[in-house]
Amino acid sequence: MKESATFHIIERDEWKELNIKTVAPLSHQELEELTGLNDRISLLDVEEVYVPIIQLLDVYIHQYEHLQAKKNAFLGQEIVKKPYIIGIAGSVAVGKSTVARLLQTLLSRVYKDKTVDMITTDGFLYPNEILRKEQLIDRKGFPESYDMARLITFLGDVKNGKERVVSPVYSHQIYDIIEDEFHVLYQPDILIVEGINILQLPTNEQIYISDFFDFSIYVDAEPDQIEKWYLERFGTLLDTAFMDPSNYYYPYAQGDRADAFLMARGIWKKVNLKNLTEFIMPTRNRADLILHKSENHFIDRLLLRKY
Repeated sequence: MKESATFHIIERDEWKELNIKTVAPLSHQELEELTGLNDRISLLDVEEVYVPIIQLLDVYIHQYEHLQAKKNAFLGQEIVKKPYIIGIAGSVAVGKSTVARLLQTLLSRVYKDKTVDMITTDGFLYPNEILRKEQLIDRKGFPESYDMARLITFLGDVKNGKERVVSPVYSHQIYDIIEDEFHVLYQPDILIVEGINILQLPTNEQIYISDFFDFSIYVDAEPDQIEKWYLERFGTLLDTAFMDPSNYYYPYAQGDRADAFLMARGIWKKVNLKNLTEFIMPTRNRADLILHKSENHFIDRLLLRKY
């Protein structure tokens, strides 16, 4: 095992030896249902990478519950249900959603008596109407395009055990917030929050999103590799989802394919890559665990924070 100033650097061959086989395996069908579009993951990945992550999280979760109980006893306070919150960060197209869904499924199997829920921060993007009005539509995904105050209030309500908390819902089909549709949380025991912005520190906020996290994961890969995955996913969407007339990108699916890819490459360079290098990647070392991917979404290395 290698070391840096703040991380244990663990190669995959070392990491897989930590699996003590306490989690029931998934079936091929279950894994296919959890895997994101154009992401690649195998049952071997689950066994060698994700099951040890669950076992690590089990250590942290038990410690968290013990600390909460001791703190309440010390203060003489009534026990309030405060969920364990896990944040998952990383670039567009790097596979965050697959990691989130997989962890949710595995944690639900380990903690059969607990509720494990998941949300994405996409729901806290400002609606397109507001982004256009504020001339931010070309900055969608950048820090200023999110309603950070609303997201922080939401996480505060969840963390403080509010009985019913709602969050907006974002549709990648219409590329906008769905009006009058909400995701409702009823005091989950564990909440997974996935989003490109979860580890950022906006200068105009006194409280940060990460203040509410008990454990954070950053899904990492080289920018050139992520661009390749982004374009591969775009091509798949041109052949499938973008064929729906209600889809935001439908006109591109009906037009010249070369022009569509030219547009996609432009969005990657001007929006996604710029956002990654300026705002997302600088937050990487704030994570508790970094999952590094090489070609074909293969996780080859994990970095676990020492302190």
